[in-house]
Amino acid sequence: MSSLPIIDLTAFRADPHGDDAKPVISELLGACHEVGFAYVVGHGIDPGLEAGLFDVAKDFFALPVDEREEIAIGKSAAFRGYTTLGDERTNGKSDWRDQLDLGWEQPSPADPDAPAWHRLRGPNQWPASVPAMPGVVLNWARQMQTLGVTALRALALGLGQDMHCFDEGFVPDSDMHIKVIRYPARVEPEAEQGVGAHHDTGVLTFIAQQQQGLQVETPDGFIDATPIPGAYIMNLGEMLQRSTSGYLRATPHRVVSPVGGERISVAFFFNPLYETIFEPIELPPELAAAAPGGDHQKIDDEIHALFGENNLRTRLRSHPDVAAEHYRDVISG
Repeated sequence: MSSLPIIDLTAFRADPHGDDAKPVISELLGACHEVGFAYVVGHGIDPGLEAGLFDVAKDFFALPVDEREEIAIGKSAAFRGYTTLGDERTNGKSDWRDQLDLGWEQPSPADPDAPAWHRLRGPNQWPASVPAMPGVVLNWARQMQTLGVTALRALALGLGQDMHCFDEGFVPDSDMHIKVIRYPARVEPEAEQGVGAHHDTGVLTFIAQQQQGLQVETPDGFIDATPIPGAYIMNLGEMLQRSTSGYLRATPHRVVSPVGGERISVAFFFNPLYETIFEPIELPPELAAAAPGGDHQKIDDEIHALFGENNLRTRLRSHPDVAAEHYRDVISG
């Protein structure tokens, strides 16, 4: 495989049960089974919202570093805020990127005896000098949430399930997550880890990008996910891999640091409520025969059934500063 498949959702969005939707469902299911990644077009997202999204992202990263650090992620038990260059880690190595993590506006948990993953909810930290950012980002997120539900329902039908089989945890509420990310040009030729190879922990991820850098693992090695105007990259997370016994794939991917200029991208993690439990569903026999099991095939990394636990384990590993400040009871246990 030299490039990712392109899936046009137009017909499915118009009539999920119509004849024209059937090839869309089949193509989407095939892409998610074979490679776990696809370009998505015909998604219905207002292009003006995406343009505004990149405008406020660029405005944020243009702020002086001390102003960005006023909203440091270390101040938030919910992992909301700014991460400076090199402070996030993948596979134990620093990633050469800085970013702003966001979610729905939520109150911090009131029960001190609640499970630790309850602390993943909380208010955002917004940059005061970019007043347009909250409205732009959250308006875009609401449209992305609709796209996520659409794609998930298409996959449910492809898997031989009721269209609403995965709705619980997403409709009407979810615990989505957003990363607004900058990858500066690498300072040394060998320092190419923008973000190291990893699997996403959730259900679906949608990536808005304008520059090269994202790479997807295939049996023949990593291939470039070259930007296509108007398309979002969609990939699967560990919870869908677990619930389909591996028929759908959470595929490793990475970002290579750019040369000669920065790369800005925005990732929308279409995640369910943290309380959502993902147990394997009963697949049609022909699909079950091609399902290798829901655990990772290459790495020894347990996938938890409860999404809150699954999400927290990777957050603590990636952000030791937040872990030390807000989760001492967890990391010392």
